[in-house]
Amino acid sequence: MQHALTLLPKDYSLLLYDGYRPFQVQQYLFSHFSKQLARIMPYATEQELLQATKKYVALPSVDAAHLAPHLTGGAIDITLADRQGKALDLGTAFDEMNEKSATRYFEHNPKENPEACQHRRLLYNCMTRVGFSNYAEEWWHYDFHNVAWARRVQAKTACYGAIQVTILDHEIKEIRYQ
Repeated sequence: MQHALTLLPKDYSLLLYDGYRPFQVQQYLFSHFSKQLARIMPYATEQELLQATKKYVALPSVDAAHLAPHLTGGAIDITLADRQGKALDLGTAFDEMNEKSATRYFEHNPKENPEACQHRRLLYNCMTRVGFSNYAEEWWHYDFHNVAWARRVQAKTACYGAIQVTILDHEIKEIRYQ
């Protein structure tokens, strides 16, 4: 990520929202987003709700074939900021669940928010130039050497597997790498 910073114009910086998540946090977020979507989509079937939720938060899984990216430490949620660390306008809030959150939304609707379009381009270009891949449904989500990254760049293997953490009384007691 340090290299990505060097590619930005001098008035910009990066603001990291999220990185590694323990399995329990991934479970909570999946449940939380699912409940939010259920309120937004009251007539959705259980399957439709599951698919909508999976669009914005990975299903909590440590199975290598369907590993949630944030469980590896190889996924980050990030935005563009000014030099003081204040998040800039990228068109939606971080973790907003709608079509405007798609990375290329403003590419297809440039007159709607030209500043957000420019900021997304800048973020995308600096991150992908240093090897990250972007999850197309979320302008803020980038992967590096995990399973999601490997699928997008068609790499034969991923370097990062699941990190399993034992948490007791809100403290990390043990870390195991797969």
